[in-house]
Amino acid sequence: MVLRPLRSVPASPAQPLADAWLERLGAELADPAADRAAICRRTLAELLYPTYAADLDAAVADEALPMGTRLALASLDPRNVTLEPEYYAECDAGRFARVKPLLWLWYSFDRSPLGGQQVELGVRLRRLLAPLIFKRCGRDFKAFQHVEFSFGYNLEVGDDVVVHRHVLLDDRGGIVLGDRVSISDYANIYSHTHSIVDQRDVTNATTVLENDVRITYHATVLAGVRVGENGMVGANAVATKDVRPYHVNVGIPAKSVRVKPNAPPEPGAVLATARERGERGT
Repeated sequence: MVLRPLRSVPASPAQPLADAWLERLGAELADPAADRAAICRRTLAELLYPTYAADLDAAVADEALPMGTRLALASLDPRNVTLEPEYYAECDAGRFARVKPLLWLWYSFDRSPLGGQQVELGVRLRRLLAPLIFKRCGRDFKAFQHVEFSFGYNLEVGDDVVVHRHVLLDDRGGIVLGDRVSISDYANIYSHTHSIVDQRDVTNATTVLENDVRITYHATVLAGVRVGENGMVGANAVATKDVRPYHVNVGIPAKSVRVKPNAPPEPGAVLATARERGERGT
């Protein structure tokens, strides 16, 4: 086995500017009374439409501009857009109103020329926003581009969690991520399910990924599943039932195919071994 730890990359010449920008944004959002929608609107205008950022209201009202341009400028304000979770019956309107501007800033940044592939700046921005969105967020959270949520406010995240590109964290019924969880590209973690008879019949169930769990490429974990400590769901697998600690589950539906070599002895196995030794008189 070859260990390949991540390299350290030198700071770019624009690093001081990025530091100052994040510091200003963080200070503004730290104020409990801050108008988050206005902060999101101004930030996106500066990033995406700097020509109009100085007087966005005038630009939106300017009939000399193309109608599509005016609509795009108006849509920088999260109060002028709707997100899918707002249509869910159990959406807490008050709680979602607090996180919606931050989700819109997160998603829009990821789709911007500035944010799409910017690893350092993107990770730092999402790390700034995550504690203001999630129910709980531990230290050193790292999310890459195009991670999406349902409500966001039903997500609990431990320390040193890494979420890679194009992951869906459907926290509609609640998701708990333990320490050092790693979720690979294009994985889907669900916490709600629909009846096969009537899709309007929705059941929410908390999904739990315990410490040191790995969910690999294109895998899916369904609502209510618990992946035990150090468990792993393999590429393209669909976990429909709980994954035992240290077990590697693959396939559709996912089943255990091996136990990790670093797994501690199971209590039953220890007792069986002791019994065998006693029977042999050793």
